[in-house]
Amino acid sequence: MPENPKDRTTSAADGPQHRSGLGRRAFLALAGGTAAVVAGATSAGALDGRAWGPRPVLPHRPGRHHGGRAGSERAAVAFVRAAADAYPQLNTGPRLAQSYTDELGLFSTAFVYDNALAICALLADGRRSSVDSARVIGDGLVFAQENDPDHADGRLRQGYNVGPYTFYDGSPQPDGFVRADGYANIGRQFGFLGTAVGDMAWPGLALLQLFRVTRDRTYLRAAVAIGEWITSTTWSTAPLGGFSFGVDGGNQPVPNGSTEHNVDCVAFFSMLRKATGDRRWTAASEHALAFVDRMWDSGNGWFWTGTNDGVEINRDPVPLDPATWSRLAIREKRYDRALDWAGEALAVTDEPTAPTSQLPDDAQQVSGVTFSTASLTSTAQYNGLTVHPQGVWLEGTAQLATSLLDRNHRGDKQRAEWLLSQVRRAQDTVGAGQHLGGAEVDGGVVAASSLIDTGFGFGYFQVQHVGATSWFLLASAGANPMRWDGLR
Repeated sequence: MPENPKDRTTSAADGPQHRSGLGRRAFLALAGGTAAVVAGATSAGALDGRAWGPRPVLPHRPGRHHGGRAGSERAAVAFVRAAADAYPQLNTGPRLAQSYTDELGLFSTAFVYDNALAICALLADGRRSSVDSARVIGDGLVFAQENDPDHADGRLRQGYNVGPYTFYDGSPQPDGFVRADGYANIGRQFGFLGTAVGDMAWPGLALLQLFRVTRDRTYLRAAVAIGEWITSTTWSTAPLGGFSFGVDGGNQPVPNGSTEHNVDCVAFFSMLRKATGDRRWTAASEHALAFVDRMWDSGNGWFWTGTNDGVEINRDPVPLDPATWSRLAIREKRYDRALDWAGEALAVTDEPTAPTSQLPDDAQQVSGVTFSTASLTSTAQYNGLTVHPQGVWLEGTAQLATSLLDRNHRGDKQRAEWLLSQVRRAQDTVGAGQHLGGAEVDGGVVAASSLIDTGFGFGYFQVQHVGATSWFLLASAGANPMRWDGLR
């Protein structure tokens, strides 16, 4: 079970639906009695494409070389800022960044996980203009928390709308991030109404990082409110303990427990203790850590994904990000083998000549890691497009680079730099000619080099993505967003 509805693409219309219960990042959002499986931490997702529209139409223009490491980083920062500045005629105050380019078909959806990463990446960049952009996004999270149309308890939703569009059924969505009635524009059309623990902990981390940099206590108060929502709503007394998944769009508890979510909570509550001095956050962090420890398989050197009921461990498939994030959040030596497992067992190389690759014919191969053990063998289809088992999950590849740099064992820096060179190759090769709010953009990292299946009922397409781009920037800066002093 996993993280956030944060940022994922679409649920599989055809092909195998893996395993019982909620997927690692899949979240059952109930809105108006309509159930929709959405993906997303980490990060989102969409409804079944057969019902709601065609698969993404991805332009294959010649790639643009961004001038080496410094140029690629500048281009990535510009993309993140462009995502936050889309729809300028409607969004003049606090706002959030659109998570994916228009080509994905999620319109102006802004997932809170992606926005939390954007804040951390911009703070790690450190330039005044980037810090100012991070504050604008942080103000957007605070606005969403304080101006929810249905609740006043500190929660954030999975995702919000930040610009106008006409939905697939013909219904208009005319507002920007702030609705005409003054409330935050929650993502009702796609059913992104639930609140997952990971979708709370990551914004909490980002707000605390903003407080650390700016000393503006508005961000600290918002983070405390998030912590209080998590502990009062999702503290699990089931045998496996930890924090449960959250609530669905109808505000009903979701009993699943995610290893990834609980890793997030270890980091968030530890940081809350540093920021506030309040000992209650130490107890909350230890409660999450006990769950994470129960998910550790020392024989294999990996973390199980979580639990569907709080009693039994969900053992299939095995995902990447508990391995990477446990290093960043916990830094316990005995967990370090998970990085080596991930780098070896989940390694993939996308060759443009492969039958299911979506790389342009003249592109170079791209290597990295994929999402889970199930991704390596999947034959699923998403909206009529067959997944590529060797497609590279670029967000995860950047996460692994970030974690290797943080661990800093012999050879880790070289391995991380090689992974980042592969992300830059993808940045230069694919995603050209895509748009945010109708305006062409450049410099973002695509979610995947070719369509991949996560093994949890959702996939990633070859579309520029704020989450993947932000992890690339964090790795490039040698930053750790899950530690109080990790952004420098």
